[in-house]
Amino acid sequence: MKSDIIFLRGLEVECIIGFIDWERRVKQTVVIDLELPVDCQNASIRDEVEDTLDYKKVAKRVIAFVESSEFKLVETMANRLALTLLEEFAIEWVRLSINKPGAIRGSRDVGVAIERSRADLPR
Repeated sequence: MKSDIIFLRGLEVECIIGFIDWERRVKQTVVIDLELPVDCQNASIRDEVEDTLDYKKVAKRVIAFVESSEFKLVETMANRLALTLLEEFAIEWVRLSINKPGAIRGSRDVGVAIERSRADLPR
């Protein structure tokens, strides 16, 4: 089994996130990092995007999902985003983190990091 990974780091997206009253009214920035499995050796044979995971399409889907969301918890956003990516793209697993900068005074970053696989999809 190959351990090749496509990664996307520091994707900033504006959304409603949080459970405090003001958080329900004001969009905040979350920062998303993704790791997705890919077979780089297979993709290199023809050197065509069809033979790999198109990370631009993944990024557009992540942005659309997060921008339209209004979750109270970052944990919920992370889990639902991971399951959405597993459902919509031909990947076996996804690792992602969602950072909510400034959520804790004195802290640069706070958030969650999760890993989900196809086994986590609802049956």
